[in-house]
Amino acid sequence: MPKTPTLLFCIALCSGMALAMLPGTAQAGDDCFVPMADWQPRRAVADLAAANEWTVRRIKIDDGCYEIDGTDASGQRIEVKLHPATLQVIEIEYKGERGDRNRRGRRSD
Repeated sequence: MPKTPTLLFCIALCSGMALAMLPGTAQAGDDCFVPMADWQPRRAVADLAAANEWTVRRIKIDDGCYEIDGTDASGQRIEVKLHPATLQVIEIEYKGERGDRNRRGRRSD
């Protein structure tokens, strides 16, 4: 049996993997790619949460974005993903009592 199809398959597979590793190729739509020098300080994140009447349990960095874990004004558990330079809300996830994600919202601004 000729080895050409196997060789062509390997070349195609390796080429695809190499392309996926190139800088600038987005793997996920919610990732933030911002130099740390352009980030807003954590205090600004806490101020934004207070302005929205969110109670903050934790501010962390996930996928290069700020993420607030806390509750909204009505006591509903939330996770809010923020752009680190502009502090624009990228996504809000509402969680149930057991941590189940029951509603997701994305800003289209």
